[in-house]
Amino acid sequence: MRTAHPADSVDLAGFVPRDSSDSALLVPQVIAEPSVVLFWLRAADTLGADDRAQAFDDLKDYTEQVAAALQANGIRLLATHADTVYVALPNRELRPILLSGLDYPFGYLFIDPGGPERILTGVYASDDLMDELRAYFDISDDSTAVRPRITT
Repeated sequence: MRTAHPADSVDLAGFVPRDSSDSALLVPQVIAEPSVVLFWLRAADTLGADDRAQAFDDLKDYTEQVAAALQANGIRLLATHADTVYVALPNRELRPILLSGLDYPFGYLFIDPGGPERILTGVYASDDLMDELRAYFDISDDSTAVRPRITT
């Protein structure tokens, strides 16, 4: 079971790009359930102020537009400034996913434990982001419907 900590907040207003080095969001996430991790790494601080602000605003706005669909389908929305995210494996081991060194130092990480992750770098408009989410998490076109969970 995953222990919650302050970095689990979905409050995107607190996910400020201006100083990614001074944040509780630097603590690496350990993911054990279907999740979307919005990442904004320290390397984004090297962008010009206007470019950084525009990219962050777009990333935040488009994420907010798909947040309800994620919640309706039991997919957690997390945020991080950490370079690494860990996936909890059934054998109590952790599999690291390195986010630094990608095309853009911000974007989305889709995780469905037990399968391969998907990393989307840069900004995706909400329609494109929703298409990617539907494909990865097998979300129906009626994104407000909760998908059934199989329990054993």
